[in-house]
Amino acid sequence: MSDKLSSDAANATAPASGNGRKSERGKKIRVAIVGVGNCSSSLVQGRYYYENADENDFIPGLMHVNLGGYHIRDIEFVAAFDIDKNKVGKDLSEAIYTKPNNTFVFHKVPHLGVKVERGMTHDGLGKYLSQIIEKAPGPTADVVGILKERKVDVVISYLPVGSEEATKWYVEQALQAGVAFVNCIPVFIGREPYWQRRFAERGLPVIGDDIKSQVGATISHRVLTRLFMDRGVRLDRTYQLNFGGNTDFLNMLERERLESKKISKTNAVTSMLDYDLDPDDVHVGPSDHVPWLLDRKWCYIRMEGTTFGDVPLNAELKLEVWDSPNSAGVVIDAVRCLRLGLDRGLKGTLVAPSSYFMKSPPIQIHDDIAFNRVEAFIRGEDNEALIGTETLPKKVKKSAPLRGGKAAVEVK
Repeated sequence: MSDKLSSDAANATAPASGNGRKSERGKKIRVAIVGVGNCSSSLVQGRYYYENADENDFIPGLMHVNLGGYHIRDIEFVAAFDIDKNKVGKDLSEAIYTKPNNTFVFHKVPHLGVKVERGMTHDGLGKYLSQIIEKAPGPTADVVGILKERKVDVVISYLPVGSEEATKWYVEQALQAGVAFVNCIPVFIGREPYWQRRFAERGLPVIGDDIKSQVGATISHRVLTRLFMDRGVRLDRTYQLNFGGNTDFLNMLERERLESKKISKTNAVTSMLDYDLDPDDVHVGPSDHVPWLLDRKWCYIRMEGTTFGDVPLNAELKLEVWDSPNSAGVVIDAVRCLRLGLDRGLKGTLVAPSSYFMKSPPIQIHDDIAFNRVEAFIRGEDNEALIGTETLPKKVKKSAPLRGGKAAVEVK
């Protein structure tokens, strides 16, 4: 566990939240969604699929049915924003099934009475997405006004990869409205001191960045990398190739939008090593868009290492998942942790939840430790948050293990 920083003391006396509504908060967690794509579809379906779950049930993908006093059904979707003309104006319960959404449908959501509002575009619509999505006419909705009027507690950002300016714009709206924020995409907000300070100044918590799936490419690659490290196998080279048929992979054909995504996924893996790996020896990133896969994602991981006696050891893994349901439960837990942060008056980036739920948190923590820290957070025992003024200790990495040494002897 990392050393406790001055932010613990600062948070102990922090205001309840930037909107000053602690006394008005009900039992429900009022949520607004930015981007009504496949991930939103799986999230909304899952909330209603499990709304009657018993607190003693095991729900795949959730830490707890009742997390810190909040059941899955305590999440209420009260606002949604998108720019697709086929979704804007529709009820959220209808928009989540509207093309180009193509994820697994496992539940029919009842009418919610929540109209999808016209959002801000900025750089959220890339070259390839613009070929299949037509922007809705009319002006951008009054996002700040809607968040305030509907007393939103948490905003979830599901913007497309590469939406740097759009993400920052929505973060500003959340800050003005006094709303907590979950950043599910690889634009660096929660990990950056500037944004930590901005949220701290408003007395608001944030969790980020880049959601980590339940069992996806990143967590699988991380675990294998740490296994090599813990068992003394020198990792020499590795790659992770991903392809799928959803709009995320279509959008990522525009390689200019991938810089932050590649940084996020690569750091998530290499942070499991106690030494630096030559950048030429690691490749992590999307490969191609295959439309008939729909929302399925295929991942290929190869790891080349060296064992005792300079003997080679190679491992390969193929993982096939439905991409969006694979992260929906993680977001449900993140939302409930953010609500606990609001209830406790925490401000800045929540360290334990960010480290466990996200690929690019401000502090990379081994997943088993991060899991235990989130459980401690839920119990109220680990409230560490970063307010942007801390000097984080740099992780000192060892020199890379020697390659070769004495010449290997082949035994015939």
